[in-house]
Amino acid sequence: MNLLFICSENRLRSPTAERVFSAYPGIQAIGAGTGANAKTPVSWALIKWADIVLVMEKSHRDEVAKTYGERLKGKRLVCLDIPDRYEFMQPELIKLLKERVPEYVRLSSGET
Repeated sequence: MNLLFICSENRLRSPTAERVFSAYPGIQAIGAGTGANAKTPVSWALIKWADIVLVMEKSHRDEVAKTYGERLKGKRLVCLDIPDRYEFMQPELIKLLKERVPEYVRLSSGET
């Protein structure tokens, strides 16, 4: 399962999600950002690669939907509603991610 996590700058929330969920068997995760200065910008290639696109905020969902429109057909685009107030790998952020992502993604219990 390929998971694409999207936040604004791909520096805090989406890299945390990438690190956390890449530890699960059968999961490949990549983080990206919608902002002009994103460490890894969202691209059509990443959207195409992903089985599920998980955004942190409604503004990210709106931006991705506006930019990729028809290309999102058949893709799940999910908003996790996680605000930009966490540091990279902050325990509260990890807890939120682990609570919200399994609502949309079946995860094996064999986390490494």
